[in-house]
Amino acid sequence: MPEFENNTLFPVIDRHHWLNHAAISAWPKPVIEAAQRFVSENQHHGATHYDDWMAQEDALRRLLATFLDAASAEDISLVRNTSEALNIIATGLSWSTGDEVVFPANEFPSNLLPWHALAAQGVVVKPVELSKDAPEQDLIAHITPRTRLVSVSAVQFDTGVRLNLDTIGRAAHEAGALFCVDAIQMLGALPLSTSKLPVDFVVSGSHKWLMAPEGMGFMWSRQSVREQMSVALPGWRMYDDPFNFNRTEWTPPLTGRRFETGTVNMFGVHTLSAAIQLLQALGPMETATALLDRTDHVVDALSQMTQVQLLTPRERARRAGIVCFQVQGTDAECMVNQLASDQIHVARRGHNVRVSPHFFTPKEQIDAFLNRVTDAQWLSACAA
Repeated sequence: MPEFENNTLFPVIDRHHWLNHAAISAWPKPVIEAAQRFVSENQHHGATHYDDWMAQEDALRRLLATFLDAASAEDISLVRNTSEALNIIATGLSWSTGDEVVFPANEFPSNLLPWHALAAQGVVVKPVELSKDAPEQDLIAHITPRTRLVSVSAVQFDTGVRLNLDTIGRAAHEAGALFCVDAIQMLGALPLSTSKLPVDFVVSGSHKWLMAPEGMGFMWSRQSVREQMSVALPGWRMYDDPFNFNRTEWTPPLTGRRFETGTVNMFGVHTLSAAIQLLQALGPMETATALLDRTDHVVDALSQMTQVQLLTPRERARRAGIVCFQVQGTDAECMVNQLASDQIHVARRGHNVRVSPHFFTPKEQIDAFLNRVTDAQWLSACAA
């Protein structure tokens, strides 16, 4: 297995113990260099190379199709973020009074708000509390013949639980429902194959495990479903010949571009392309193994601490890059702030401390974090 520690590709580790990739990742060297090239080109040449930029835009769709094991780059839509993609789905599907949408109750707001907004159209909104032991069955129990869509995050942001997407997707399809996956906490951490999973939509932003800038996202959609969706926000940029401003025929294309309303984030195109190329070059399976080895280490160590309550499952197949826990008698926000004063960066989610190393995080940085959790004198400063 390749060893990624202390790799010059990831300069953030020279100054910080960055264990917060589930929030925002620092950029790796190839992404930084792509950003610098794009800025320099604008500085010296303006938009004179716009044709090249559009070629890179098309290349990104192909890169993403390969990355997602998709049949065609035409199934890719470039969007601003995960929230936009989920709203495209919510507003593009045809809904009837009594239709149901099923989703976990404690999802990140991106995967809550678009579905709750459908209640005004007579859609039955069904948030489901997930148990730790059988979250898939909890969701499946709420699927009925009236269910139109099931939407989940592949990895739960506040517990680190990784859902079995195949199990949920098959149950949704057997009931005649569509299946949508918010993969922002999975892609870049673990591989995902749209050709092997019973999914209809996969959406993600670029700034977490993919290690690219904010303000860029993408959506994969199944062609047969996409063609039935309306276009809530028509715009000039979705057409194959976008600069034909005098066209008289404005039927939206059937490709994923039908959801690309206006000007594309070209800075995001260049930097996300660099991030995907890096991950592909390193090997998605190799980086996934390295990341799971690191979360194995965190989970094993925390499990042996009597004062720690682990919220993330110990089973390797049940998690990705997120590990959440509580320390009895301590305030999570205080712990996060105390760790940050030592350049150890984690996050608080609810009452939990969330730690999210990446595949390249040096193991000694993880150990430095774990040593703090067992330091009674240090913990006393955060007594609840």
